[in-house]
Amino acid sequence: MTGLNDIPSGERAHIGFFGVRNAGKSRLVNAVTGQNLSVVSNVPGTTTDPVRKAMEILPLGPVVIIDTPGLDDEGTLGGQRVERARRVLAECDAAVLVLNATEGPSDFDRSLLALFEERKLPYLTAHNKADLLEKRAPLKEGGLYTSALTGEGVAELKERLAALLKAQEAPRHLVADMLSPGDTVLLVVPVDESAPRGRLILPQQQTIRDILDAHGSAVICQDTELKGTLSRLAEKPGLVVTDSQVFEQVARDVPADIPLTSFSILFARYKGELSVLARGAEELARLRDGDRVLISEGCTHHRQCGDIGTVKMPAWIREYCGAEPDFSFTSGGDFPADLTEYALVVHCGGCMLNEREMKARLARAEACGTPVVNYGMAIAQMHGILQRSLEPLL
Repeated sequence: MTGLNDIPSGERAHIGFFGVRNAGKSRLVNAVTGQNLSVVSNVPGTTTDPVRKAMEILPLGPVVIIDTPGLDDEGTLGGQRVERARRVLAECDAAVLVLNATEGPSDFDRSLLALFEERKLPYLTAHNKADLLEKRAPLKEGGLYTSALTGEGVAELKERLAALLKAQEAPRHLVADMLSPGDTVLLVVPVDESAPRGRLILPQQQTIRDILDAHGSAVICQDTELKGTLSRLAEKPGLVVTDSQVFEQVARDVPADIPLTSFSILFARYKGELSVLARGAEELARLRDGDRVLISEGCTHHRQCGDIGTVKMPAWIREYCGAEPDFSFTSGGDFPADLTEYALVVHCGGCMLNEREMKARLARAEACGTPVVNYGMAIAQMHGILQRSLEPLL
């Protein structure tokens, strides 16, 4: 049986703990998680990099807890740590500002609060080390006294975080809202040298589960068996979903009266990015020699000889635009803050990134005036089937 701790990081609520050095962030994180997640000491700056832990916390459920370095760190290395801590904000669904209750908010704390509000990030303020206070002043809404040493306020902090995150929840579906009970969805899943041995990749797993939740039936085959599978079905499938790498062939083999889309395009709709990425797809034909193109992936994996990001995608783009753009590549959490030098960003489906982080990346590109498209929509555009692949979702 799949447990809550098997839920992928991109589907978990991300909670960041922020504050100045020695406010007790790491001790409070350890108290909240019930684990020695972070190394603690009385020496300021013990936490040097963001520390992440995917876990289940009642009553929160599956979450990712992130302990960050102090935002008042100093020196060259300190500045780099601060920048990493700020990047964490992009992926957080909620934040906890940990204040030293014996000293009150600092200028750094106030700047953090302003940043939370600017980014419309839900947050709580934990006035930590409350056990050292002789008198306690009333706190503003969203504030509470905590003590990592005695455990005071820890249970209340978790309950308040659960309520804060619950208020943001909205029902989302990959395909379930497009189906009726009994519908059949045919999933085309190629197995090549880049396919993980013994398992399906995350978008395929999540799509299957969403079909089952809608009381539909999932039929799965490789692209090489697609024609035979279609011929053996007693009724036409209500939808065909394909891996983007074989989009062109699948579009030829699936009759025009059967709705067709890709896993990547489903994820674009799921995370609210469909219209932005569709506009980005139009820019592919406008690329010229020397234009800089960033190809970015949200996860890190071992590169294969036929890797889609570094091998197939550049080749498809060159052939489609008839030019020689200059390609750059990033993966995981490495995504440039300044995108003005790029004519286009081509991003993966973002299945390993949560919705807030993916939208933050799109917002960063928009602020720089740089169009963005994802793999699936780029491939569909380059093979002349984007409009067909969008029709089932409109």
